[in-house]
Amino acid sequence: MNPYDAARQLTRALQNSPELKEYSEAQKLIAEDSAAREMLIDFRKEQFRLQKQELAGLEVAPEQREKLEKLFEVLNLNLTVKRFLDAEFRFSRLMGDIQGIIGEATADLIDPTLLQKFSEALSDEDDEADNEG
Repeated sequence: MNPYDAARQLTRALQNSPELKEYSEAQKLIAEDSAAREMLIDFRKEQFRLQKQELAGLEVAPEQREKLEKLFEVLNLNLTVKRFLDAEFRFSRLMGDIQGIIGEATADLIDPTLLQKFSEALSDEDDEADNEG
């Protein structure tokens, strides 16, 4: 089968999947409920802030994690937000599974040593640019 045809077939399957349909419906509901949407936005901001902190190599205090967990608990009391988060999780899991299957199929085709050399070369260029500036 032609990969392009398979991709179109996968697109149709995704469009008809219960995961995408539920996620789409949950998005509409959250868009219509300003209080739920604001709660979700506040949670995502805090979540992003902590992830950014971790990625920067900074320690996340237990109090910060606890605050995020409590926000999540409160969010789940709102049925619109809970439905959205549940649908988002199921759809994300579906997409992750599909990416994993494609990754497994192509893993033998990609030379990891070559990728490592590319990565090192790019890192060396970044280091040189940092030293020049």
